Amino acid sequence: MKILIIGGDAAGMSAAMQMVRNSTGHEITVLEKGGVYSYGQCGLPYVISGKIESTDQLIARTQSTFKEKYGIDARVFHEAQKVDVENKMVSGINLSNGETFSLPYDRLLVATGVSSVIPKWEGVTLPGIFSLKTIPDAKAIMDYLEKDITNVTVIGGGYIGLEMAESFAELGKKVTIIERNEQLAKIFDKDMAELIHEEAVKQNIVLKMGESVEAFGGSDHVESVKTDKGEYETDLVLVAVGVKPNTSFLEGTGIKTIGNGAIQVNAYMQTSVEDIYAAGDCATQYHRVKEKDDHVPLGTHANKQGQIAGLNMVDVHKTFKGIVGTSIIKFFNLTLGRTGISEKEANKLNIPYGSVTITATDIAGYYPDDKKMKLKLVYHKETHKVLGGQIIGENGVDKRIDVLATAIFHSMTTEELLDLDLAYAPPYNGVWDPIQQAARRVK
Repeated sequence: MKILIIGGDAAGMSAAMQMVRNSTGHEITVLEKGGVYSYGQCGLPYVISGKIESTDQLIARTQSTFKEKYGIDARVFHEAQKVDVENKMVSGINLSNGETFSLPYDRLLVATGVSSVIPKWEGVTLPGIFSLKTIPDAKAIMDYLEKDITNVTVIGGGYIGLEMAESFAELGKKVTIIERNEQLAKIFDKDMAELIHEEAVKQNIVLKMGESVEAFGGSDHVESVKTDKGEYETDLVLVAVGVKPNTSFLEGTGIKTIGNGAIQVNAYMQTSVEDIYAAGDCATQYHRVKEKDDHVPLGTHANKQGQIAGLNMVDVHKTFKGIVGTSIIKFFNLTLGRTGISEKEANKLNIPYGSVTITATDIAGYYPDDKKMKLKLVYHKETHKVLGGQIIGENGVDKRIDVLATAIFHSMTTEELLDLDLAYAPPYNGVWDPIQQAARRVK
């Protein structure tokens, strides 16, 4: 069987490895638009800050490893431009020499990921304005930082924006975040986001909230950012306002997508077209709390969906069980964790909900160096089923958010949270874990 994979990162290569490990006799070809295979994009901000020495450390397996060790025809700089569904052919261009290609397939996996959204602002093509999605993006930013850079502007207060604001600040730059909404990190409720704002100000990050970028000033490089409320000097700009699935080349195939272009898949990672599968950031993920397809592009989902797609494509049947919306980020001294749905999302979905917000400590309050955390528990008002959790603090956020994610995945109630046998010793916890403390307050 001829198997063709478009995209050589997390989802694509997770799929390819499952095919190699669980079947024989297939001809596996991978088309990667860039020049690097299978790397951890989430580590790029930490390479820029210097915490991670080199982008080489982010690469799990190289192109040559896939070819020589696993017999996968892993190609670089091959951009797929069209899929002919009737004749089962993928055509495109070899970016290294300009030659076109056409390849047949019996089964096809689309794992093309997402690209950074760059609005068509005036002056947006000026040198010194960047986005961050790939290793070449990171290298371009690091090269530009070799210049005399003092003022850095980050446009967008989402996860990438926050991580990069921290990275630039750690490099000694004066950082401004411009966000068109009234809060950073929109996936948190406003009362939780206040802690993020406080930490940003504490770290000398200048916040420009509720401002929309209109243009950039400068002659041969960016020198200022113009918004609807002012103009600010800058030497470097990072645009982090969102991503879009790389699926435009599928136009005319009949493959169903949702509003933003993400490919709709079922639990087997099959698309609406026979023998075509999709996985990772370019695909949808079924949200177990929302009970509908969602688009939450994260490396965890990409790897899982890739593995499941790879197995199903070689007739080893397995289903993707869905997501609950778990994520976590380090922002200076804080850890920001969330899972399930927020109050805002519950309102939008017309779900009757209640919430409890508490402040607790990560360890026993009488043990030295205890740190405070703020925890919000969102639950179904009628059934008390746990719908979501948000936790922000210095220590111990990660383990609590994972407990809540597990509880939500298995549709547990707040009463059942109280029954959990969680680890306790004064250096690690209080006798009642913070999530249980919150659950006890549910009426």
